[in-house]
Amino acid sequence: MLQLETYTLDNGLRVVLNEDHSAPLVAVNLWYHVGSKNERPGRTGFAHLFEHMLFSGSEHVGNNEHFRYVQSVGGVLNGTTFFDRTNYFETLPSNYLALGLWLESDRMGYFLPALTQEKLDIQREVVKEERRQRYDNVPYGTAFERLLNLGYDPDYSYHWPTIGSMEDLGAASLDDIREFFATWYRPDNATLTLVGDFVPAEAKALVEQYFGPLPAGGSFPPFDLERRPLNGERREVFPSPVQLPRVYRLYHFPKMGHPDWIAADLLSAVLSGDKASRLEKALVLEQQIATDVSAYVLPTEATGIFMMQATANEGVAIEDIERAIDVELARIASDGITADELTRAKNRAEVEHAHQIENYDSRADMIGMMATYFSDPSLVHTWLDPYRTTTGGDLQRVARQYLVAENRVTSLFVPENA
Repeated sequence: MLQLETYTLDNGLRVVLNEDHSAPLVAVNLWYHVGSKNERPGRTGFAHLFEHMLFSGSEHVGNNEHFRYVQSVGGVLNGTTFFDRTNYFETLPSNYLALGLWLESDRMGYFLPALTQEKLDIQREVVKEERRQRYDNVPYGTAFERLLNLGYDPDYSYHWPTIGSMEDLGAASLDDIREFFATWYRPDNATLTLVGDFVPAEAKALVEQYFGPLPAGGSFPPFDLERRPLNGERREVFPSPVQLPRVYRLYHFPKMGHPDWIAADLLSAVLSGDKASRLEKALVLEQQIATDVSAYVLPTEATGIFMMQATANEGVAIEDIERAIDVELARIASDGITADELTRAKNRAEVEHAHQIENYDSRADMIGMMATYFSDPSLVHTWLDPYRTTTGGDLQRVARQYLVAENRVTSLFVPENA
């Protein structure tokens, strides 16, 4: 069991320490409880924009100097954004823990004094180019965005992707950026996790030195995160410049950590992931109508998302792919799964969890997630318990209850000249 110590600074910053001297490294991991779900219609893409903006310098750290400081001592660093959170992380030689803490605290407490219109314009263009390269100008690139647009009402916080829209990015003003930062990027909306080779008393003193003086913020704006029902399948056919048809599906589920979400995670492993899985075996290996298939759940805090996709082989109609998927789902709903399938799915969950715990950086990230989403970093110890007790009957019930037409959103990408 991991040795965890959790405490909170006077300004509300939650701190989690995991002392581990097996390597002379330390992971500094900071989760802000803000993501694209905290944006508003017409003001999307802000959280992801800030992932970039916070590397553009703060009052005592120059533009891109964060990278130079960390990399000059042999460290690695990055940041990511999703619906429910933004995280920043460095892994450093353990004798440079103070460097990592200083860098993170400076951009938390002293970002706004260094913010300029020029920096906003530069990072805005970087994000726009990222959208072009990853979404707009690649085959199937807008599929997830289209599913979200279909699956959630326009005023619901999961209606848009993290990248945001070109129009909203272009409209973002300096005052918008200042307000968003002041609202969300503050100690009482963050979790700092340290994993690795440090002495707790020394680490606590450094955390207090760098983060203790930073002020807490005011109240948070309310968000209605109660998803409204679909009232039937939402479906589209999207002619697109692609060579092969592909079916995308989104099924609505309860949020991450709910017993049905756990069962869905296991069910996704039964459906895809290796040559023995249901969909890969049926569609790719036996019928040879698909080039690839996948099914997975997303780690989302407010509502659950079960994703499925399959690419048709050349000359195969997209309707044949859909029918083949539905046959396999109906079989699980009516007949359940085998004991071997359940065992493989559970073993896969055990292996993935073990791999996350092995490395300092991924372990710190998992601890930060448990603290941010569930207010309990010790869940890292018991996260697999419900997986171990979930039964084949649970997976069958979940397939019967959720993987049905009236609970899904479908986007069919078809060649535009077909």
